[in-house]
Amino acid sequence: MPVMGEEKPTIVFVLGAPGAGKGTQCEKIVNEFGFVHLSAGDLLREERNTPGSEYGELIENHIRNGTIVPVEITCNLLENAMNKSETKKFLIDGFPRNENNLEGWNRMMGDKVNLKFVLFFDCPEEVCVNRCLKRGAAGSGRSDDNEESLKKRFNTYINDTMPIIEHYDKENLVRKVDANHSEDESGAYWFAPGHPSIHPKLVDRIPQDWMDVF
Repeated sequence: MPVMGEEKPTIVFVLGAPGAGKGTQCEKIVNEFGFVHLSAGDLLREERNTPGSEYGELIENHIRNGTIVPVEITCNLLENAMNKSETKKFLIDGFPRNENNLEGWNRMMGDKVNLKFVLFFDCPEEVCVNRCLKRGAAGSGRSDDNEESLKKRFNTYINDTMPIIEHYDKENLVRKVDANHSEDESGAYWFAPGHPSIHPKLVDRIPQDWMDVF
């Protein structure tokens, strides 16, 4: 991946706090632009639940403690998922989450893909926590949708993931969306072309401006 003569897959990293709406909004982008949505967290949970997985217990311990799974495992799962897809445009949700992730991705995958930009869903902690707790109460089945795990996850996000977002921002690769809205509203608060912040105008659907971006 890729073999000689093949075009490199296009990658958009999707980052934001737990509960910022990354997965929900990725569905809208998938439906509108034909991307494949790869959630690093979902891939890890799937691997954890696979009978006989050599990484299952390790992954579960990291998920429960709000810490980050070794990058080699995550990169391998992402690459395997991309290799299985006929589509070559991917939203990678929840990755890279720290400096080790960034270094490992650049080392293992950097030459194999075309990173288009980083989509950052910006949302206050209180709003994100409430969303996660409601998700857990509704039966999300996630072992980390509880107050104790959320505190650890937010510490990890602030200390480890925000510096990655800042790193990409310095490279002018961050596109920020104000995610402090309802599901439908967040899907309409997109950024103006050529600017790294949102365009605060509600629309009925993803605007034509996104076509130039995606």
